[in-house]
Amino acid sequence: MLLGLSWAILAGSMVSLQNVFNSKVNEHVNPWSTTTLVLGLGFLASLLSGFVFEGWDLFQLQNMKPWYWFSGLVGIGVVTCVTQGVKLLGPTFAISIVMASQLVFALTWDSTGWLGLEKVPFTFKKLAGILIIIAGMIIFKIGGKRQRAPEMT
Repeated sequence: MLLGLSWAILAGSMVSLQNVFNSKVNEHVNPWSTTTLVLGLGFLASLLSGFVFEGWDLFQLQNMKPWYWFSGLVGIGVVTCVTQGVKLLGPTFAISIVMASQLVFALTWDSTGWLGLEKVPFTFKKLAGILIIIAGMIIFKIGGKRQRAPEMT
């Protein structure tokens, strides 16, 4: 479990870092150029790493349903939408919305067993946890605005 937690924390830090980089790239080029750069470099790095660690086994794709291959297309939507969200909302608020959305949809897919997932029972504790996170985001957003103190003359 500790190893899984470590990987998840590392992934969260890298997603956050990638979003900062993506937003900086997006300041200089359009969203499609940003997406092409991000996913293109990701493809090259993945291919090279795959060859280094897996060799030709990298292409052993038996027993995989063809529709799983479309996850790269979903990645286009992810990068484009997150980049635009960060641009319009700022990194912290946009990423917190992305995170809450991920939790809502993950709970939905887990609870229904959609997309070939093992069905996990829905509990109100899980829903309450997500609602607490969303409430925290709202508090974060409305609590972050400071009133300027009146100037003394």
